[in-house]
Amino acid sequence: MKMKEAINGFLDQLRFDPVIENKKRLKKAKDSLVCGMGGSHLAADLAGIPAHSDYGLPKQDLKKKLIILSSYSGNTEEALDSFKEALSKKLSSACISIGGKLLESAEKHSIPYIKMPDTGINPRSALGFSAISLLKILGREKDIEEIKNAADSISMQEAESEGKELAKKLKNRIPVIYSSLKNASLAYNWKIKFNENSKIPAFSNSFPELNHNELVGLENRDLSDRFYFIFLEDREDHPRNLLRMKITKEILEKKNLPVEVLKLKEVPFWEKIFSSILIADWASFYLAEYYNQDVGETRIISELKDSLGKL
Repeated sequence: MKMKEAINGFLDQLRFDPVIENKKRLKKAKDSLVCGMGGSHLAADLAGIPAHSDYGLPKQDLKKKLIILSSYSGNTEEALDSFKEALSKKLSSACISIGGKLLESAEKHSIPYIKMPDTGINPRSALGFSAISLLKILGREKDIEEIKNAADSISMQEAESEGKELAKKLKNRIPVIYSSLKNASLAYNWKIKFNENSKIPAFSNSFPELNHNELVGLENRDLSDRFYFIFLEDREDHPRNLLRMKITKEILEKKNLPVEVLKLKEVPFWEKIFSSILIADWASFYLAEYYNQDVGETRIISELKDSLGKL
């Protein structure tokens, strides 16, 4: 599927009604841990669930936690390695994928799983599917209902228009996305859209931490001249962080560094998040067109995986 089709079809993902296979074996747990890489752990980040993006499992007591293995393709080697360890330790587990080795193993061991639709999109474009699947396993039905309501409230036309205008300003620039710590996962989502869709460097950080170190690094004008700062402002942020954003913007503009403040909508949480991410989708899409890039391909990642597969 072409990336433009994938973005335009995103709201349909929010209407996905997942089914948990082997549901009777799904154990309730007070805490959960999501194991996944790249686009597969983004839903966990946004939902406030701890994520493990590495091989194996973290060195902690996991006996009372539900280990959720998330791999869009079902063949991500890090997630498969985490699943192998979870099985060997007989930990409560569940899986989310479109298929691959992960679901084969889940079926073999009668582990609860959700099979997402294989629509031909990239993992980073499947956030709607993965978010609803994760929330279903966690039993967070109110969140799922909120997401489905968002599908009817979000304006795709508005998101595309805002994204297209932003892309014009970002030509020949390096996006640097700042937010509060509360919205750090959202800023990170923006970053990876530019990395993978537009094929450009992009960075993210959060207030107040960046005021204690990164801000000083911008004194070197020779290295920071190509930065374009995007502030994701949320009215629900701590008042002092909103003040930090305002003052930091003034400092950067005095140095003739461009700053764009994007105010998050004052709407329910998931509508706010997905509305913002869609602007990032469209901005990165139109920026890729400017650079004559194939938005969908990630050749360098495939090259890396091929090399790893030979070792």
